[in-house]
Amino acid sequence: MPVALLSPPRWAPNHNLTNPWRFRVLGPGALSALQAADEPEAAGKLSRAPTLVVASAALSGDPIQDEEDLHAAACAVYAVLLGAHARGLAGYWRTPAVLRTVAGRKAVGLEDGERVLGLIHLGWPREAKRPPERWPVERYVTHLA
Repeated sequence: MPVALLSPPRWAPNHNLTNPWRFRVLGPGALSALQAADEPEAAGKLSRAPTLVVASAALSGDPIQDEEDLHAAACAVYAVLLGAHARGLAGYWRTPAVLRTVAGRKAVGLEDGERVLGLIHLGWPREAKRPPERWPVERYVTHLA
């Protein structure tokens, strides 16, 4: 996994410069441990991409700062996905249930005080796909006088 993909998140906006995002690139041992912690019918989905990155946010316990840090960490995940796309990689972000279990958290080294954001799947596209249609900008933007 190119380190270059994990560099742009440093520039994600984050109030008080807390840099709350954490990324763990799973090697074969960590992937096996995560698969062992998962339900057998779901564990196979963890093998779909050659690179998996667990994204989380380190939280302070202050409700206002934690809310801002979760949003900042989500921006950091998006920066990884944008960087992957710019390099011709396929990527998607999902949050498998196993990462919300004690065994799953342990398998990937999530610490107390960290909130899992999801698992980033990265690899070369297997086929050319058109992105799904998105709402037009007029549907979600309101101009206030």
